[in-house]
Amino acid sequence: MGSLIFLFYPWGFILQGLAILHFIRRRPDTYWLWIILFFGPMGALVYIVVEVIPDFGLLRQSFQGFPRRKRIRELEAAILDNPSVGNYEELADLYSDEGRFARARECYDKAISSRAGSLDAFYRRGIAEIRLGDFAAAVPDLEFVTSRDAKYDSHRAAGLLAHAYANTGQIDKADSLFQQVTTISTQSEAYYNYASFLASQQRTAEAREWAQRILAKKPTMPGYLRRRERPWFRRANGLLRRLPT
Repeated sequence: MGSLIFLFYPWGFILQGLAILHFIRRRPDTYWLWIILFFGPMGALVYIVVEVIPDFGLLRQSFQGFPRRKRIRELEAAILDNPSVGNYEELADLYSDEGRFARARECYDKAISSRAGSLDAFYRRGIAEIRLGDFAAAVPDLEFVTSRDAKYDSHRAAGLLAHAYANTGQIDKADSLFQQVTTISTQSEAYYNYASFLASQQRTAEAREWAQRILAKKPTMPGYLRRRERPWFRRANGLLRRLPT
């Protein structure tokens, strides 16, 4: 046993440290933490093979940030000489991908003022407004989109409109639209927003049911989808803990 510890030292501690860091950032199933701690370097190695390596596919999005920021700088310079609709929309999309929603909204405003018929610009501006907490502004944008294409972005536009209704006190509209969307779409975002709306209306049993529907998808999901859906699993669990028993 001592020889095994000698062979792993200091790499065993490094493996455990990396595994624990990944666990904290990604929050997979809790039992992995005990495997890492109690089985030492071997447990950490198993965790890395099963959980960390498959996550490399998701890390591609992080690496895309470098060329994205370069393209942002190029477009910021380009619109000084060529303030075209296409340049503003592309720059707005890139700002949104970077989480800079206030700047994205400004660019969508300029693109829309030049070409009011662009559905995608209205839709993405609505998303930016929701991210900024300006639900009142998001409502007309998303209404414009869904009035022309009720299925836009696989019904996500309608689900976000219901969410905006819920956050602007339009309870009946929110309830009706949420019911329509959740009978068609299986997106966790729509389920979670509906569950949160139901909880805000003291409809606790229904809220618990919709939060549990998110978690019920987990066992049958492929591994890559489970990793992508982890934020929604955490939110659903958090909502269930907050609901009165």
